[in-house]
Order: sequence, then structure tokens, then C-alpha cells
Amino acid sequence: MNQDYIKASEWSIIEEGFDKERVKSSESLFSIGNGAMGQRANFEEQYTGKTFQGSYIAGVYYPDKTRVGWWKNGYPEYFAKVLNAPNWIGINIIIDNEPFDLSSCPKVAHFRRELNMKEGWYKRTFVATLPTGIQLDIKVTRFLSLEIDEVGAIKYEVSPVDSDITIEFIPYLDSGIKNHDTNWDDKFWNTTNVLSDGNQAFIEAHTMKTNFATCTFMQAQLVQNGKSLGSKPTEHKKEQWIGLGYAHQLKKGETIELHKFGGYTVSRNHKAADLISAAKNALKKAVDLGFDALLDKQRQAWAKIWEMSDITIEGDVKAQQGIRFNIFQLNQTYLGKDSRLNIGPKGFTGEKYGGSTYWDTEAYCIPFYMATKDQKVARNLLKYRYNHLEKAIENAKKLGFNNGAALYPMVTMNGEECHNEWEITFEEIHRNGAIAYAIFNYYRFTGDYSYIPDMGLEVLIGIARFWKQRATFSTYRNQYVILGVTGPNEYENNVSNNWYTNYFAKWCIEYTVEQLQKVKDGYPDDYDRIIGITKLSETETDKWKEVAGNMYFPYSNEHDVFLQQDGFLDKELITVANLDKKNRPINQKWSWDRILRSPYIKQADVLQGFYFFEDHFTLDELQRHFDFYEPFTVHESSLSPCVHSIQAAKLDRMHQAYTFYLRTSRLDLDDYNKEVEEGLHITSMAGTWMSIVEGFGGMRIVDDKLSFSPRIPEEWKSYSFKVNFRNRILKVTVGHDGNTFELEGNHEMSIRVNGKRLVLNPSKETLS
Repeated sequence: MNQDYIKASEWSIIEEGFDKERVKSSESLFSIGNGAMGQRANFEEQYTGKTFQGSYIAGVYYPDKTRVGWWKNGYPEYFAKVLNAPNWIGINIIIDNEPFDLSSCPKVAHFRRELNMKEGWYKRTFVATLPTGIQLDIKVTRFLSLEIDEVGAIKYEVSPVDSDITIEFIPYLDSGIKNHDTNWDDKFWNTTNVLSDGNQAFIEAHTMKTNFATCTFMQAQLVQNGKSLGSKPTEHKKEQWIGLGYAHQLKKGETIELHKFGGYTVSRNHKAADLISAAKNALKKAVDLGFDALLDKQRQAWAKIWEMSDITIEGDVKAQQGIRFNIFQLNQTYLGKDSRLNIGPKGFTGEKYGGSTYWDTEAYCIPFYMATKDQKVARNLLKYRYNHLEKAIENAKKLGFNNGAALYPMVTMNGEECHNEWEITFEEIHRNGAIAYAIFNYYRFTGDYSYIPDMGLEVLIGIARFWKQRATFSTYRNQYVILGVTGPNEYENNVSNNWYTNYFAKWCIEYTVEQLQKVKDGYPDDYDRIIGITKLSETETDKWKEVAGNMYFPYSNEHDVFLQQDGFLDKELITVANLDKKNRPINQKWSWDRILRSPYIKQADVLQGFYFFEDHFTLDELQRHFDFYEPFTVHESSLSPCVHSIQAAKLDRMHQAYTFYLRTSRLDLDDYNKEVEEGLHITSMAGTWMSIVEGFGGMRIVDDKLSFSPRIPEEWKSYSFKVNFRNRILKVTVGHDGNTFELEGNHEMSIRVNGKRLVLNPSKETLS
């Protein structure tokens, strides 16, 4: 049974009632971020119950030495870890000389948390009865500023309900933190400086090995009746910890507030010697504005984001809450300002999966960012891969490839492979295909070809060289085969001729050859530069074409479908419907050996290929493959339901499409996979957006123009979304009685709706 304690609300995530058993899950669900940093929704005050403390800084990581039973040639030396950063949110509360701790309170009443997605803030309210019998009415509001992205702000309000009290707030910084996710329990941080200056405090620390220098900082003040009390704090100092104590006598019914500003300055953005002065500058900006004015700017910044990225759903609050939660978390994780950054599968909500970047970015996230932001954001994501091309060539070289063949990493922070499960690191090579496809997809959507001669063609050449070398000529089949791989379905390892991988290899080579000719014809200077760098010859490309033109694809004549891999039909083909529910999820109930021998599919594999290359296949072919593979799919990857929702919508199976949509949109809110306490599934959230826009909305690019084939679930009255197509903003509204299209700007635009041409005039609704 899925969790169901999150209240249905269109714009907020709401929890009511205090339950110690769901604290860690809520810490994930109520996480906040601003693209530069993020944190789980840990309590500010001391909490001795079960908790997963987590604060994270974008781009800061540690190379944790690989831990395996035995070493294999080509293994990465380390698994990059997103680092739990020094904690700046902490505020110890002392009431009449006793520490306040919700875990030890005999009664916690009216407990409520709200993550307001419309305005970008998180709030907790409750009435706590202390072991001494004192009752406190507490309200805590927190946000990470989009205006000043090195700064977060907390307002902590306390009011004694039935007696006078002495209260001491001790806001603090703590660099004595550890990662939950660590191979050897290494010391990740080295603290070098702990100091205070009036109402400000600073901890300088750097990461071991990678030597990212950071300054964690804070400034606090007591406020009553809207005025600062000007209190001078008492310093509390330890080796890796510093707090500033503010004591106050508080009468029954009075309210006192602590305003705390804190955050990080990092050597990625400043000189290491200037981190404290940069922190002081950030604090001055925040404090001069004050908590309330900074919160107003937060509301304005989020209003601007929502103006473009919101999807409205009328008549289904849970579906509406789900899509907004997904869009909100994507924007909290990555805003496209920094081409050195990327989108990690857990974002700023946990430590699982270690590295910053998977193939998820190219396969799922780029469509969302292309359509809801300026195209520069998506171009930055592609530039990230171009900047790592030399590392991709190094990665391939370690595995025995040569001549500039590039294998992009499965998991990376800086371009090096840092994933150390052999069946993924060495065999899940389809990730190369997703990167090439993203280049194709970016040009198809934006019309910006300049990326390919500027950067993309070199990436494509490295990838094509890899596929040529990775394929083996089979004298038995008289065709090229690709042996020993793991496809998108990670419940099959070390298989031969995964159809998805083989198909992508063929396509990548053919697409690269096509772009070589296009750049040669249209951008001769770039072509000469690239040929000079890569030393590519016509003889080499002829060998590529031989591989692509003679690639083997496993096929079943009996079932009239491409086979997921050579041995798929050797399995005992029992569908999921006939699998005892007590065995689910199989990744938590079965041995790995049993999973690998089963027919069960973790996520879309062949159907993922049909999603990417749908115009290569007929609707009848899609239907046959969907009907064959979906019954064996357990959807135990967060990336699975969205693709199946899109495919079901294309087949006009709207009930099934809607069911998959709910699963992808509420994957974390309802904790389908029983693991939300480890963090959220950020990258699959972009797939949720795709399931509405590409699935229900049927958005495609056909003959260089936007095309829609809108459908609507019967559970909804209407839905709407916006897309930025080549700097033209279009709003689409779909209802049961018809569809409307609204175009912003000054020039008309033609689109296709259900195959028919429709001319849109600016600022005028067009019906279809």
C-alpha cells in the first residue's frame, strides 16, 4: 500500500499531525533548493529521533575510493559522492535551561508542514508540550533565496501558551557532519577556521582530495513586534561548531522571533581567500532587505518561473498537485545559470546515486528545459557534455578503445566515470546514444544548428567511433552484433544484442555521417577545424557505414516483435499480473540471480527506443510491442511510468495512460517504490512533464513545425501548458469540447493539430 498522508492541494504539499515514523520521508518531500544549494527539510532545533540530516552545495563533491571485492581492469578509482555540506540551519532552543526536542515532547498538537510551491517557501507550525508541562506555540518559515542564491533565510517564532519562560536561541554552524552514503567512512571535510564577529559567524572548510573551499556563514537577530531587539549574543565555540546565544524573558502570550540568514560561499565562484568577505557581502544584501522583503522577492521570482512552466489541471487535485510538485523540484534543482552544473537524480534531496549526471539529463530533462526556459539553458546542458569530451575519450581508452572513441560516463561529476558496478560501468553503454539524441533533439526543437558545428559534431564523431569499435562482426550471422551489454532494463545484465542498444548504435553512426556532410557543405571553416582535430578520413567513415548498414536486430517471427535481447524468449514468460504481490517490489524481495533469470523488466527498454524513434515505426508496430512488453514490466525504475504513459496515450488507451501518469507524477508523494526517505527522483520528474505535453498533448515536431494531437483523461475537465518554441510562446488548453491555442508575440505562426494546418495570430485564441 502506498503512503497517503500528504494532503491534496493544488499549490502546496501539506502534512498534518506529527508522526516520528514518517519524519525521514517528509524530510525528502519538503526539501528546498535554489539551483546553487539545497537541503532536506530537517528540523532547525535539536531532534534526537530518526532523521537524515542533509545539506548540499551544487558542484561540490568528494571522490570516495571504489570499494569492491576484487579489482577489474578499467574500474573507476572512485565513486563521486554528493557531499553532505556543513549545516547552517541549526537553531538550538533552550527553555528554562532545558533543551527543546520534539522527540521527547509528550504531546505535539496541531502539527502542520507546508511546502508552498507557488511562492517557494517551507513552513512548520505546531503546539508542543514540553516534559516540564510548558506549552509552546511555534512557527518556522524557511526558504532558499532565488534573488541571492548564496543565502537562505529562517524566521523562528515562539510564543509560550500558558506560562512565562526564559528562552535562549542558539543559532549555529556545524562542519562536523558525515555522509550517510560513504564507502570507507572517510573524513570528507577539513575545517580550517571557526570564528564569530558580532551577530555573524563563519566556518571555513575544504573538501579532502577535491579541495573545494567553502565558507558556511550566518547572521541572526531577535525581533519582537517588528523591531530588532539589538541583542548582543554570547559565543559558544567548539572545534567544528560555533553558536551565538540570544537569551530573553518571554511572558505568556508574547511572541519572539529569531531571524537567521545563512548559506555558503564557494571557491567555484570566488577566490578561496575572499570567501569570508564574499559571505559578508551576501549577508549585507540579505539583512538590508530583511526577511519579509527577501520573501517578497522570492514570491516574485517563483511567479516568473511559474508564468512559463506551470501546467494547470482542472477537476483532479491530486493530478494537479503531482505535476506542480515535479515542476517545482526540477526548478529547485537546476535553473540553467551555470554550464558547469547538471541535474542529479536526487538533486539536493539525498545522497543516493552519488554522481551529479546520468543519461537521464539527455533522455528526460532536456525536453523540459527546452520548452519551459530560454534555449540557452538546454544549450548549457549540451555544452556540459562537450566540455567533458576529452574525459569521455579517456574513459573509453581505459576500456581498450582508441583513435578518439568516446564513452560518456554512466555517472559523473567532472567527466570521469565514477560508477563502480561492472554491469553498469562497462555495459550500460546505451548512454552514449542518449547524448547523441539530445544533440538531434535540441536542433529539432530550437532550430539552433550552430551547436553542431561549434561543439556537437566533435561529440558525435567520438560516439560514432565508439560504436564502430564496440560492434563485433559475427561470421555466424554475417552481421554486426554488440555483445555483453546492459540495456535500459537493468534487470538483464551482460546480454547480447539488446535491441535498444543496437538500434541506437546504428542511428548514431548514420546521424553523424549526415551531420558531417551538412557541416562540410554549410560550415566549411568549422569542418576543416574539426577534421584537423579528429583526423577523420573518408576511409574511416566508410567503415562506420558498413557497421551501421549491417547491424543485427533480434526478432521473433512468432510474436512479430523485436526481441529485447537474444535470449529473452528463453525465459519463463509469466506476466506481472500472475506474479504474487508479496514478491513486489522484486528488487527488495528477490535475489539478484533470480531477478536476472526472470522476464521482468525494470523500465521501458524496447519501448524506450520506440519513444525516441517513433517516426521509424507504424502505430501497429508500437501496439504489438506495447502489448508484448508492458505486461512483463514491473516499473521499478522511476523512469518507466512516464514513457509508458506517453505510449499508451499515443495508442489512445487513456485509462492506462492516466494510471501511468498518476504513478509518475506522484511517485514520491505516494512513495510507490518505498524509498522516498532516501530522497526524491528528480530526473524522472521531467518525464512527468513529458507525459502531459507529449503524451496527452501529443506535442511533436513534424516537418519543422509544432504539431499536436491532444487527448484528455476522462477524470479531467481541462488542462493547459505553455511551450517556448524557437522564442515563440504558445499556450495550449485542452478540454473535452475542443482545444484552444494562444500565441504571444507579434507574428503569426502555423502549427498542425490532428494533422491539419492551423494558423495562429498573436494575442488571439484559436479554436480547433
